[in-house]
Amino acid sequence: MNKSIVLGTLLVGVFSLPLMLAGPAFAQYMGSGGDGGQDGGHPSMSLEATLELAKRKVDYAADNPGAGSGTPYMDANGVLGASAIAAAIFGGIAGAFFIRGRSGKYAKPGTG
Repeated sequence: MNKSIVLGTLLVGVFSLPLMLAGPAFAQYMGSGGDGGQDGGHPSMSLEATLELAKRKVDYAADNPGAGSGTPYMDANGVLGASAIAAAIFGGIAGAFFIRGRSGKYAKPGTG
């Protein structure tokens, strides 16, 4: 019993150590561009530059209403196309398992 408690505590410590050493994630506040900061760190955009970029995106979307969001829903690379392809693949695999399951060594006699 002592060995399992010690092993469990050790495993919790090993797996939680990277979480304790890692700092908070600031990736959502970093942009592309900038001078890399004073210490040569990650390039970041100022708040004003980020707001200006967001305003230009909104203006572009308002000026081009036919462009939509840019998500190709009906394309094979889009949402519905990828969903249909995935459904066909996994449906085919499931159908093969169902058909194979109705016959064989362990099937109930008289059901297939």
